[in-house]
Amino acid sequence: MTLPLTPDELLTTTRSVRKRLDLDRPVPLELVEEALTIALQAPTGSNSQNWQWLVITDPDLRAQIGEYYRKSFQAYRAAGGPKRHLENASPERVATQERVTSSADHLAEVMGRVPVHVLACIHVGDELPPGNQAGLWGSLLPAAWSYQLAARARGLGSAWTTLHLRYEKEIAELLGIPPQYRQGVLLPTAYYTGETFKPAPREPLATVLHHDRW
Repeated sequence: MTLPLTPDELLTTTRSVRKRLDLDRPVPLELVEEALTIALQAPTGSNSQNWQWLVITDPDLRAQIGEYYRKSFQAYRAAGGPKRHLENASPERVATQERVTSSADHLAEVMGRVPVHVLACIHVGDELPPGNQAGLWGSLLPAAWSYQLAARARGLGSAWTTLHLRYEKEIAELLGIPPQYRQGVLLPTAYYTGETFKPAPREPLATVLHHDRW
């Protein structure tokens, strides 16, 4: 059963959930698999569908991934973290990033306890292609976002995370990922606390929109 959300509500209230992930409530795997089945309808270049998905529920594996994530986040935080691009930002934007930083701190501490980790991978062959890789990652990341939307419709929260990639090789060895596959995004998934979500503050469209020329 899915939540009674309009398409616009679903698209504008699917947030990266960090502090509100319920760490203690078990997540039925059939809900995760339903959301992934929806995700497989996402577009891929030349209809390649060259993705693979790992659903990780083993407590020891999640704990080890969580520790890699925590160490990577510490390095990220030391380099300025979510606030490093705030020069000349508005007070509202600064306040928003303060909240993001607080929630990111929390997720880094509890990542290993989130009930389900969904790891999206894509086949690259012997090595990543040189130059612009938009086509490669554009064949994976839309599906990952579709998974988040489908999970939200089923009452689950998730967060878009990539900091684990600092330890991509170690995590690949831990999970037995073949060398021909690269990881794209890690989506911790759980039920969420509270009632619902609201759209996030964003800069007005006019500040980023161009017609015909920049």
